[in-house]
Amino acid sequence: MNSDFVLYLGRRAMETAMLVSAPVLVVTLVVGVITALLQAVTSIRDQTVGTVLKLACVGVTLMIAGNWMMQVAISYTNEIFAQVQALGR
Repeated sequence: MNSDFVLYLGRRAMETAMLVSAPVLVVTLVVGVITALLQAVTSIRDQTVGTVLKLACVGVTLMIAGNWMMQVAISYTNEIFAQVQALGR
């Protein structure tokens, strides 16, 4: 195992982590900005409105994109196990 292989594994792990977390993070960011704008316009200072709305949107996002996220994670795990098996030979 050389340094190029270790760097490849690290890069692939970071790419997979960003790819899997991107849908939830983007939805949370968009909902947070929209909620903050609506609260600023209407002078609502209740923090639970934003939190509950974000949680609901994250739940819907996970129901929609969860299957794809799991497939990406399983694909990465299978790739890592195959590479570990190839190293053991």
